[in-house]
Amino acid sequence: MNNFIKQTLASLVGSLMGLTIFSGVSTLGFLLILIGVASSQSSAPTVKDKSVLVFDLSMKITDSEPDSGQLLQKTFSGVEENSITLRKVVKTIENAGYDQRIVAIYLDGTNANSAVGYASLKEIRQALEKFRKTGKKIIAYSTDWSEREYYLSSVANQIVVNPMGAMEVNGLSSQPMFLAGAFQKYGVGVQIVRVGKFKGAVEPLILDKLSPENREQTQKLLDDVWGEWRTSVGTSRKILPQKLQAIANSQPILEATAAKSNGLVDTIAYQDQVFTDLKKLTGKNEKDKTFTKISLGDYAEVPEKSLNSDHKIAIVYAEGEIVNGSGDNGQVGGDNFAKIFSKIRQNDQIKAVVLRINSPGGSATAAEIMQREIKLTRQVKPVIVSMGDVAASGGYWIASDSTRIFAQPNTITGSIGVFGVLFNGQKLGNNNGITWDTVKTAQYADQQTISRPKSPQELALYQRSVNNIYNLFLQKVSLGRKLPTAKVAEIAQGRVWSGTAAKQIGLVDEIGGLNVAIEYAAKQAKLGTNWELQEYPQMSSFAERLFGKKLDETKTKLGIETTQTKANNPFINELGKFQQEIKTLQTMNDPQGIYTRLPVNLKIE
Repeated sequence: MNNFIKQTLASLVGSLMGLTIFSGVSTLGFLLILIGVASSQSSAPTVKDKSVLVFDLSMKITDSEPDSGQLLQKTFSGVEENSITLRKVVKTIENAGYDQRIVAIYLDGTNANSAVGYASLKEIRQALEKFRKTGKKIIAYSTDWSEREYYLSSVANQIVVNPMGAMEVNGLSSQPMFLAGAFQKYGVGVQIVRVGKFKGAVEPLILDKLSPENREQTQKLLDDVWGEWRTSVGTSRKILPQKLQAIANSQPILEATAAKSNGLVDTIAYQDQVFTDLKKLTGKNEKDKTFTKISLGDYAEVPEKSLNSDHKIAIVYAEGEIVNGSGDNGQVGGDNFAKIFSKIRQNDQIKAVVLRINSPGGSATAAEIMQREIKLTRQVKPVIVSMGDVAASGGYWIASDSTRIFAQPNTITGSIGVFGVLFNGQKLGNNNGITWDTVKTAQYADQQTISRPKSPQELALYQRSVNNIYNLFLQKVSLGRKLPTAKVAEIAQGRVWSGTAAKQIGLVDEIGGLNVAIEYAAKQAKLGTNWELQEYPQMSSFAERLFGKKLDETKTKLGIETTQTKANNPFINELGKFQQEIKTLQTMNDPQGIYTRLPVNLKIE
């Protein structure tokens, strides 16, 4: 009966929303009424004494907040996505270290299937190390530890694995998908113009395997990231990196007993046994249902004292593909971000800017539009770059003329190269009875057609444009980084570098995360401790009230159930990779058809 009432009420809410649309009543007004109901009964989260902070490792962690449209779509789709920003995670762990009511952190890896990059994990890991130094405990539990979650959890005082569980320590790999054979089979023609022998972004479109140059750079990148993994994990667990390498080479999947005998975990136990220990830690007894706890998401909502300072440090999040125009959700629209920097430059309260980049690049035109505004802003106030998981190609273009660049050791950066992709459907059309004919008034009037391959003369024109933009890219890096052009040309060539390697060759100034970059910005602006952060792109307070946490509370109070989805099927994962490749092609909207982008969807697994 209870489920029937919930389903009926959920259907009623949907019907009422539909009726409001057709009757002319604002749907937003109706939502405000619902939110008002929840708001009248809601309050800030309560933190009890001797609480354990529960960090669910399956949480989606992003740089920037989702916009209102994304929140509304997720809320009413029935699919729940537990999401939080990286800065909130780090700040929340930091606050927990100072909070006398928090006695420990519990890292819950039972449903972990995170896609968070290693640079973001490094930043969270550093926050956990700082928390542990306060004398408080960190307990980590999972049934199956993967390298990604274990990299984060290896800092814990106690690592527990389920008796039926296992641990994956088999190194890192990258397995790009190549589409050239499919294009050939279906008659899709592809012509490429590019500069840089390492510019592997186009290879999935024209080859069936990695070129020697691309294999070389990918191997070096993986070696750097894996080396940092072994060093960090080895230091925390007091295991030599050489032993971790030997384990990866000989027994990639370790059963619980083997994981313990090799010193990778401390305890083999069921989750209820872990909970029993947590009860004791929080002053509960075995008869109590659970231990005293608060989720990391809820604890992040505990109000902090606001400085209300007139001195601001702006954080601008450039997260996603760089595209021409305004861009959609999850994209970096060149025009939008240019406007943001223009406003920041004219805002006297903002004394410094931290540009957080988590982008593989994209449109060369959009990158240049953004970089121009960043350069103008730097002339009046410091612009500090913080590189996230990836800040490469167009992502590096916009970083090149900043005051200082910070990156993590396992950040993916560089990829200073340019390419253009020219598709044609002549064979595809002909195979299906479609032909074209042309009438024109000048030799190149039909240059943009997809009805035929480009002529040698047309390809030469495209190559000239690509060469010009590549030379411009080199010039910008040379001036911004104060490096000789010949040196930049040597380390460019579209090659991808880790943060550690990028620092060695002068593309990065310092190794450090977002908080380190923010502290440096405050020092550059001579603000002392009298400043507060202001994030961009901004979500209006109205949107926050309308589409934020209270809408989730409304659904909970109305009994509208949500579901979480998780795909572990390897075949489904491969289909997802294919969809991502197609999605990337769809975002390519540069007006000149020229791009500065990473190898298509480089993914470390």
